[in-house]
Amino acid sequence: MSEVEATLLPKSWIILPLSEVIQMQKGKKPHDLGGKSNLRTVPYINIKAFEKGIITEYAPEQDAIYCTEKDVLLVWDGARAGLSGRGVNGYVGSTLVKVTSDIAEMNYLSYYFESIYSILNTQTKGVGIPHINPVVLNNLPFNLAPENEQTRIVDKLEELFSELDAGVKELKAAQTKLSQYRQSLLKSAVEGSLTQQWRAENRDRVQETGEQLLARILKQRREQWQQQKLAEFAEKGKTPPKNWQDKYPEPVQPDTTDLPELPEGWVWASVDQLVYESSYGTSVKCDYGTGNTPVLRIPNVINKKVSVSDLKETVDPFDIGLNKQLLSGDILIVRTNGSLSLMGQTALVRDIEDGFYFASYLLRLRTPMDTILPEWMDLYFGSKNARAWIENQASSSAGQNNISLSKFSNLHVPLPPLEEQVQLISVLANEFDSIDRQIEVTDLGLKQSEAQRKNILKSAFSGQLVPQDPNDEPASVLLEKIKQEREALAKKPKPRKPSKPKKKVDLMNTLLEVLTAEKDWIDAQDAFQKCGIVDGTSTDRIEEIYTELRRLEKAGKIEIQRQGDFDQLKLIKQDVKED
Repeated sequence: MSEVEATLLPKSWIILPLSEVIQMQKGKKPHDLGGKSNLRTVPYINIKAFEKGIITEYAPEQDAIYCTEKDVLLVWDGARAGLSGRGVNGYVGSTLVKVTSDIAEMNYLSYYFESIYSILNTQTKGVGIPHINPVVLNNLPFNLAPENEQTRIVDKLEELFSELDAGVKELKAAQTKLSQYRQSLLKSAVEGSLTQQWRAENRDRVQETGEQLLARILKQRREQWQQQKLAEFAEKGKTPPKNWQDKYPEPVQPDTTDLPELPEGWVWASVDQLVYESSYGTSVKCDYGTGNTPVLRIPNVINKKVSVSDLKETVDPFDIGLNKQLLSGDILIVRTNGSLSLMGQTALVRDIEDGFYFASYLLRLRTPMDTILPEWMDLYFGSKNARAWIENQASSSAGQNNISLSKFSNLHVPLPPLEEQVQLISVLANEFDSIDRQIEVTDLGLKQSEAQRKNILKSAFSGQLVPQDPNDEPASVLLEKIKQEREALAKKPKPRKPSKPKKKVDLMNTLLEVLTAEKDWIDAQDAFQKCGIVDGTSTDRIEEIYTELRRLEKAGKIEIQRQGDFDQLKLIKQDVKED
């Protein structure tokens, strides 16, 4: 905060470095994490549990940082560093920090952290995995309002944000409905119900059925393959060998076993039947601004459109030839992506300049027709049925989802007559354009809501959100009280943990020995103590006993039961066969 802004604060406020206001405890990964069980009862709060409330891991009770809903949690590591919110009951995850304060009201503090998110997130440190920069964090100015005013500010923020959040919820619901409507339109288009009336009224306009169109495409496919082969022979100065046409690779037929029935005049085809050229892209090294061959990559395939805004070029000169460069009517496919929903996404190349190529994480399909058919295919690839098939065919390795060219070529495509394709494309284009405009309006509304939220927070922490009460005790008086309390607390001798009278126990090496010696149920805590597990025992020894416990439980050698707040263990006696 600038000096000018500081002078505009109410006189009853004071500014402190954030380090003097908060106390932080970094979380750590507890031992024996896993699914919930009789022993693992405490939730482990990782990023997923913090952001979405989805708890998947639990740990046994142990000496770890525990958080409650009264605390503030702060993401310390990763791309979301700086994200904050109220706590969740459980052990604090290793990438999170528990924040408390004896000066600021916790809701007031939580809203403050929300207001500084962009600062913390954009000024991180570390190579690879970013971390919050503690120097930046500790030196941020904290505007401390009088105690009573903090409460009034929080109440006002909750009132305003409640209204704002309701509006955001409505906008997001509208976007969901628009997306559902888009899919509904696409579904009715690829199933033929969208043009049911059109077919009845335009039978005389249809010159060839889908089946006849497919036969024509297959004929053109063979002819274009032959032309391409003759060109290759000529380029190499060779005479075509005898019966060279017999080497034509016949396309894969579609498997129609479980496919729905199509309208009259439609036919199922495979992608392989509808294209005469398909290929992977290049893996040559690329960079920005080399002036060589421009290469489209995954970031250039966005929302079913080709974008050249983030363009790289080959490092070295790269001759791709006229037949290999991208042409209008080509279809690009994202074959590899960490997100399953983005893998297999397609985009139709339109009005592209000469000389463009594409990278190896993309596939290229080229049909015998450069208009209408590729547009219809691209539309179908975005339908729910096609997406389900594509995602089902994907393989996964090292966190990446992948679909090969051979698998994608097997995808079935409904093929209407060409005139009906034109009608379907026209209707969908008009409807999709209307949907896109409405989505743009909702996007603008969401951006305005976000900006409004930031402005409200700015007003809150500059003393402009609620009126000041002259009867409020100034923040300086509050700070002085807290300092005195801290000093008094520091002078007191730290209380020693009361030592529990130690039971005289015979230490044993393994849990199995302990349970074998017992004739009945034994508290898990007592069993661990007999294995030497007490305060100060090394983590390795504790982990060793927990590992043995899991092994015995998995092998069915022990029983575990809950008795009140404690677990009890018992060895399952094995039948001994007599000779």
